[in-house]
Amino acid sequence: MTEPLIVCSYGGGVQSTALLVLAAQGYIPHRTFLFANVGDDSEHPATLAYVRDVAFDYAAANGIEIHELGPIPNQRGRHAGQSVTLREAMEHPDSKRIPIPIRGENGKPGKRTCTADWKVRVVNRWISEHGATAANPARVAIGISTDEWERATDKVEAPNERVEYPLLTLEHRVAPAGADRDQCKRIIADAGLPIPGKSSCYFCPFHKPRVFADQARTEPDLFERSCTLEEHVNRNREPGNRLYLTRFGRPLREVFATTQLALFDDWDEDEGYRCGDRCDT
Repeated sequence: MTEPLIVCSYGGGVQSTALLVLAAQGYIPHRTFLFANVGDDSEHPATLAYVRDVAFDYAAANGIEIHELGPIPNQRGRHAGQSVTLREAMEHPDSKRIPIPIRGENGKPGKRTCTADWKVRVVNRWISEHGATAANPARVAIGISTDEWERATDKVEAPNERVEYPLLTLEHRVAPAGADRDQCKRIIADAGLPIPGKSSCYFCPFHKPRVFADQARTEPDLFERSCTLEEHVNRNREPGNRLYLTRFGRPLREVFATTQLALFDDWDEDEGYRCGDRCDT
């Protein structure tokens, strides 16, 4: 039987960049990394800059391939046959389905298909095109660290892939019994690379409020893009049925234009929600 395809799903954040370093150092066998870009208008610009300006060069210098993959054409709905970015899918004038876990006025996140449609399916298309089958599934590494082990699952996303979590079983001088996020940072720094930020869409509703507050203060252009997206989603919605990017049930502009959040003891509280397993935390 042909040897199974071995790849790593690369998010451009701390954990998957640690996997890139570990591959370069020979600790794991992965020589192909797949970066599913949900859209230049959707990924955080810092993530795109890190992948293209740091990771690509490091990989090439160590005989590793990184493939940047774009969205795949939709098979259903009004976008059928079109390859649209995550933001474009939300901004389409006829779009009724919101793919991100946007929050209702009660603060609870809704259902999401963003990880499945813009990450998992994109990676699976590539491995399918490169020979992965149900009889000979690809080994797909995911960067989940020991401090978030509960995100690891044996669930089979597709019959032609088997997911594995090298950071949970790693034997390395920095991490002799698996690597947590801080150990991943040490592995990256020891390789002479800058530490990447968390990889995610800049408008992700799973962000802590602190992220949007910092965005408003230090990245005003990006914050404006988050605000306009939220406003677009609510353009034709009636009061009582509005959707928001934070749990406060109010527009971003209103929430972060005041100092009211200083009154909340839990304004930076982690509510237990996390993005999908193809994104770095």
